[in-house]
Amino acid sequence: MGRTYAIRTFGCQMNEHDSERIAGLLEDDGYQRASVLEEADVMVLNTCCIRENADNKLYGALGRLKAVKAKRPGALIAVAGCLAQKDRDLVRERAGHVDVVFGTHNVHRAAELIDHARRHGPVVEILTETVRDDVEAFPSALPVRREAAHSAWVTIQIGCDNSCTFCIVPAVRGPEISRPFGELVDEVRDLAAGGVSEVTLLGQNVNSYGRDLALSRRGSANGNGQAASAGDDAWWCGPAWTSDRRARPLFADLL
Repeated sequence: MGRTYAIRTFGCQMNEHDSERIAGLLEDDGYQRASVLEEADVMVLNTCCIRENADNKLYGALGRLKAVKAKRPGALIAVAGCLAQKDRDLVRERAGHVDVVFGTHNVHRAAELIDHARRHGPVVEILTETVRDDVEAFPSALPVRREAAHSAWVTIQIGCDNSCTFCIVPAVRGPEISRPFGELVDEVRDLAAGGVSEVTLLGQNVNSYGRDLALSRRGSANGNGQAASAGDDAWWCGPAWTSDRRARPLFADLL
């Protein structure tokens, strides 16, 4: 058996989707999935930082994995996601046995960073924002390992511009960036052709989709008609993480 990986995910559906992409990247790189985190050659913790308890969960888990690393020095521990984006170098200051730290804007680099750590030692890479024109920055543009063959997540936008006093999301996920509508239509068509019958639209603030693209209501409605005919069989599409604060007819047209 070749090298193995396992991922433990904390937090929201976007984190779950990011974990699917990390899994897809590692499997493209030749890794096989292990059923038990502590038995894997690469142990990935994909983190959340919405509540203080999320911090406690991460560092508690890292404390337990320290003993695993002591028994298997060749195993690698990677910390990804929102808490990694927030704490940056602090992760390795608090848990020096961590080998890889990467944030929310460079999920597409997961396999490369893990390979770098295996060859050259610990690495911390945190980007400050997603590059709008870098399609690899969007989770749906990467390889995927889905748990259910009939359902899929599709990222339509990332980030949030609300800057609510109580919320850390804009700081760790960045400003709002929408994916081009035609790109979404093509992705849903491909999913439908592959047997997917249920699609959930993902984003930090999905009902602000298109604000940065200057989409017209007419254009989005026409695009939706194309998406609805993507497959011969009936399928369902719905949003996740909506907020009434920015509900608008444009988003309704997308469905």
